[in-house]
Amino acid sequence: MKKTVRLALTDTLPVMTGYLVLGFGFGIIMKASGFGILLTTAMSLLIYAGSMQYVAVGLLTGGASLLTAALTTLMVNARHLFYGVSMLDKYKNTGARKPYLIFSLTDETYSLVCRDNLGVPPEKKNDYFLLVSLFDHFYWVAGSLIGAVVGTLVKFNSEGIDFALTALFVTVFLDQWLTARKYAPAIIGVVVSVLCLLIFGADRFLIPTMLIIALILCLMKEGKQHA
Repeated sequence: MKKTVRLALTDTLPVMTGYLVLGFGFGIIMKASGFGILLTTAMSLLIYAGSMQYVAVGLLTGGASLLTAALTTLMVNARHLFYGVSMLDKYKNTGARKPYLIFSLTDETYSLVCRDNLGVPPEKKNDYFLLVSLFDHFYWVAGSLIGAVVGTLVKFNSEGIDFALTALFVTVFLDQWLTARKYAPAIIGVVVSVLCLLIFGADRFLIPTMLIIALILCLMKEGKQHA
């Protein structure tokens, strides 16, 4: 078990550096928007939605309706529908861990647990899944708490802090690109995203992008099976 804990901790260190910075930025923005430390920490602990939490700040301060909040959440987090489908087999026999594993499946956690070679014995895979999820969750909550506390003690301009989220997505993409054996899915994702962005606009491109990518990948898989 100690080896599994050590491996999970080592594997999540890159995520830690990103989540502490991103969580810190979220805490700063929340405090600058007039929200307290308790609410900031509770959102990161109970919602744990990364980019959606940044968006939620604008929804809260702008007085958005429940319907607007629900539709926005669906658009921002639609990608998790596809993450979840791809993890059905991996999380199939995780027992009591499964609800938390589903709740805590973020982009960065997914990039670690979706690998075929985890570096742990088969009987320790479920423990590894849980530890990676717990460590990443902790990093996010800790970063948010630190940001909220610093935002209370120090006053400064928070403009541009939310760009850290974009930087982390780029980092994760590059890491996956460097370690991947097949580049077609990544290329398809980038091309479809850019085209949909140009056609549908920044506010409406996410769901069409995910649907088109899923359709293309399914057709590719179907074609390989019949080849």
